[in-house]
Amino acid sequence: MACPNRLFVARKPLFLSSNTYLSRLKRRYGVKKAGFSGTLDPFATGTLIVAFGQYTKLFRFLEKTPKTYRATLWLGAQSPTLDIEGVTRVLPTAPLPFARVKETLEGFVGPFTYTPPAFSAKKVAGRRAYALARRGERAALQPVTSHIHTLTLLHYRHPFITFEATVSEGTYIRSLGEAVAEALGCAGALSALERVREGAFSFENEKPLDPVDFLAPPPNRYLGDTRDILLGKKLSAERFEKRTPGPYTLAFKDFFAIIEIKEGGQAAYLLNKVKRCSY
Repeated sequence: MACPNRLFVARKPLFLSSNTYLSRLKRRYGVKKAGFSGTLDPFATGTLIVAFGQYTKLFRFLEKTPKTYRATLWLGAQSPTLDIEGVTRVLPTAPLPFARVKETLEGFVGPFTYTPPAFSAKKVAGRRAYALARRGERAALQPVTSHIHTLTLLHYRHPFITFEATVSEGTYIRSLGEAVAEALGCAGALSALERVREGAFSFENEKPLDPVDFLAPPPNRYLGDTRDILLGKKLSAERFEKRTPGPYTLAFKDFFAIIEIKEGGQAAYLLNKVKRCSY
């Protein structure tokens, strides 16, 4: 590649870990430094934000919410992992009126409080919950509250309900599926899960993206000499167009930086001299 920096959206395939898929991408593109944001379970498919080179430092600054998922819930399926990988048995369930299924889904829009699944990436005393669960240990997971922006019924053919959910950061769709099944009076587990979108990120055949278009810190303008930024010189809030404390993006033709204006008129680099690549 002419430029070692690249940001794009890949589509992770089924039954492959995010790390394994990243290794494949590194070999395909011939790069050594690469990373991704937002781990998808092997069972899940879809949007995976990938970065090469300097762009691997950007993940915490990207605007990645809300997130949209498409999932299929299998009514009657019992699974400790809450998905098809761990199904132990399937209980018969009676078909439900379409209107009831639709109304039940819509009833989850708003705050959603739940306990994360035992087989999740949540950390308990520094250890992943799924690692403890695989060893037969109980993880003391605390209830969390997220927000369901929309929850739409796409299709219902008993015993499978397909829905699309737009949710806040950190929402476990497997837990949402379990809660929906409980509200319908039965067990349930996901038989399919796809992450469709993260904020403005969606799959477009791995098209390279300009990171400046996806950075959460709002734009600001440096009123001094651009070479001050290039040389990493000490900054003062007085030299910026916007002086309200907070993080900002400084975009130039060939590079960009992320700075933070602090109380008291000081300014500091959060990230500096990141090459802005064109393809």
